[in-house]
Amino acid sequence: MRIAWFCIPAHGHTNPTLGLVKALTEAGHKIWYFSFEEFRDKIEGAGATFIGCDGYDFDMEDKDNADRVGKDKVFATELLVSSTLALDEMTARVIGEIKPDIVVSDSVAFWGKLAAMKHDLPYVSSTTTFAFNKYSAKYMQKSVWDIARMMMAMPRINKQLKRLREKGYPVKSLLDIVQNDNDTNTIVYTSKYFQPCSDTFSEKYRFIGPSIRPITRQVEKTSDKTIYISMGTVNQNREFYRNCISALAPTGWQVIISMGTNTDHFEDIPENIQVYESVDQMAVLSIADAFITHCGMNSVSEGLYFGVPLVLFPQTPEQDAVAKRTEELSAGVRLKSISEEDILDALKRIIKDPQYKAGAERVSESFKECRGTAEAKEFLEQIAVRGE
Repeated sequence: MRIAWFCIPAHGHTNPTLGLVKALTEAGHKIWYFSFEEFRDKIEGAGATFIGCDGYDFDMEDKDNADRVGKDKVFATELLVSSTLALDEMTARVIGEIKPDIVVSDSVAFWGKLAAMKHDLPYVSSTTTFAFNKYSAKYMQKSVWDIARMMMAMPRINKQLKRLREKGYPVKSLLDIVQNDNDTNTIVYTSKYFQPCSDTFSEKYRFIGPSIRPITRQVEKTSDKTIYISMGTVNQNREFYRNCISALAPTGWQVIISMGTNTDHFEDIPENIQVYESVDQMAVLSIADAFITHCGMNSVSEGLYFGVPLVLFPQTPEQDAVAKRTEELSAGVRLKSISEEDILDALKRIIKDPQYKAGAERVSESFKECRGTAEAKEFLEQIAVRGE
């Protein structure tokens, strides 16, 4: 089987795919992975052939643009179209050379889906967040004002879609690009139990569970309670971290904070608190009793895999959807504010009330019951044989 695989330049969307890529290449399948130089080593380490998308006027590499995508639909559409057209000649050439049996594309790497449409190839969506349909979309509810802005923007959006049609992409509407339906072959990196409204998705959706990296180096547990705090790689809320340090210093608990490059701004840190730019998150979670998280899908999945109850502090609509589902399953509580009192109260609540540990353990069990990369590999092989 020959696979053209597309992904956006984001660790949270790339990392979950690597275990599956490795399983496929070890089984003798060939994968050409369209990504960006920052991810080359990881992709090649999984056995795929790296195809660089850098240098094609690909504005998603600009963080300010990436942040704006979720807020401005016209800008997002223009960026999508411009990026697709910038890559058009290269992707057409490579696809012509490798003659893939199937295209796998991240659910928001729309240029991969468009390439499959243009070249009439079987398409599989790789979904590293929840799968969204008309039922599960309630977890990311839009306001009346959001809908009104979208309606007003449609003429400008349609102008962008016309640019795609002129280059041979059979696109009728924006929904053709951004929305999958129940007939779309889809791999979702979570369990049916954790996925909202999972019973509303067809058999073409395979919930294979999260991709959990092995622990590379054990972390010593030095206290009765271990608290882990991480807000992802981009959050720079210094006040939040300062309040965490102040609130938890008197507890005597072992506190491990992964703060990114923010560490330069903190001095006189108490002995029970360790601050790092990065940690082996799997190792820390394996000894943690609670995890304060920004609710990125990967971080939440990793925490719950180890049965760790969560304090939820989402920063985006997608993260808010993950937080809502975690609350529903009694596996975590939402942080009311970043005050020292609220941080400490939330932690004490999930540590002292056994329902939260039990809720996290139930999600963990559902993850471990998934068939993982073996199921996804079989699924892709079947699609390639059928040519769907």
